[in-house]
Amino acid sequence: MKKYVALHCILLSSLLLAEDMVIETEKRDREHSVRKVVDKVGEIEQKDVSIVDNFKHMFSDGKVSGQVRSVYAGYNQDSNGETDTYATAFGGILKYELAEFNGFNAGVAVYTSHDINSISGNDEKHNPELSSSKGNYTEIAESYINYRYKDLNLRGGRQILDTPLADSDDIRIIKNTFEAYVASYSYKGIDFQAGYIDKWQGVDTGLDDGWINAGDESTSYGGISYNDMIEYNAWYYNFDNLANAIYLDFGIEYPINKNFMIHSMVQYLNESELEDSGYGANIYGGIVELVAYDIGFNVAFNYASKQDGQQSYSGNGGGNMFTSMDTIIIDEVAVDRDAMAIVAGISYEYKNFGFLYAYGDFSGDEDSSGVKAHITEQDIGAQYNVNDEFLVAFIYVIVDDKEFSKKTPYDWDRTQLLVNYNF
Repeated sequence: MKKYVALHCILLSSLLLAEDMVIETEKRDREHSVRKVVDKVGEIEQKDVSIVDNFKHMFSDGKVSGQVRSVYAGYNQDSNGETDTYATAFGGILKYELAEFNGFNAGVAVYTSHDINSISGNDEKHNPELSSSKGNYTEIAESYINYRYKDLNLRGGRQILDTPLADSDDIRIIKNTFEAYVASYSYKGIDFQAGYIDKWQGVDTGLDDGWINAGDESTSYGGISYNDMIEYNAWYYNFDNLANAIYLDFGIEYPINKNFMIHSMVQYLNESELEDSGYGANIYGGIVELVAYDIGFNVAFNYASKQDGQQSYSGNGGGNMFTSMDTIIIDEVAVDRDAMAIVAGISYEYKNFGFLYAYGDFSGDEDSSGVKAHITEQDIGAQYNVNDEFLVAFIYVIVDDKEFSKKTPYDWDRTQLLVNYNF
């Protein structure tokens, strides 16, 4: 089972929509799955880089930013032989970025997380997802040089990436970052990006492993995206010796009036196996959202057609499927079988408070050995934004294995509390 579980969950993109909207003058970005909304809850606002005309001013006009975060995450296992685990950690990010001179600037950031031992489990009762099995993790997770000329941007070094199949997946304390070389260009609202990823680290690599190869050795990718009332993405990835992948999505958001909006998307992912890696998939998906006043309704689905002896691959990060929830994603059941995932949710926002409920059903037909799969997940969450910098978020997750009467490792519940401050 994928062990990278979310910090907090303010459900689905509808939660981001349930605010007053100004028709035709305001465009709202929204996320397309529970997991992507989770990713954005504690996001650091990127500070504008100052432009200076003197080399010395690159340093004097440089900016410091960061984040302080504390998380409690505990698992209650229902299966015999599985041990309950928990941990409480304190950490965050400290970043310094130079001002821009003649198109050049640079940045460096340290990410760190440390268990609070008195309120964390020991030995087999310890949850290693927050700070590694050692109980501490510190890394220079960003260290890059950037060059910008008009609408062209070039960046090399350790950096944050957020693309469909290589993303930061900020669901714990240590999010994913990448050693990469990236070129991006914007033309009339259309964004082009191409890159080469050598290594990556973070929540999805396992903190005990630190920096690991992207793909078997590396990952190359390129993509086109656009986001206004119409939204589309077209991306290609080569995960060295693992799979080639094509990702496409298309949709539209339509504000009926100030209090009502409809948003719908479709998506397609094709992954073709390389070097007998066991990774290959064809996944289709769709999502429909309705926001009425402050109440959001959302239904999403994904269907994966069987690839003999192969399974779907979420890439370097949490993946981009519309049904990806706080914990379970379609990768869990799309293994040598036809698989279907359906997620429905409702959310409500009142002033600085947000509330949610989501239910996901992940099922798979018989695989080559005759075994079926059926897993459900329920997410119940709440968030309080004290102000623009400070928030508290809570989530309770229930996962059940419906295929077997006897309890399995897919039968558990998880409680998590996040306190986050950005500066």
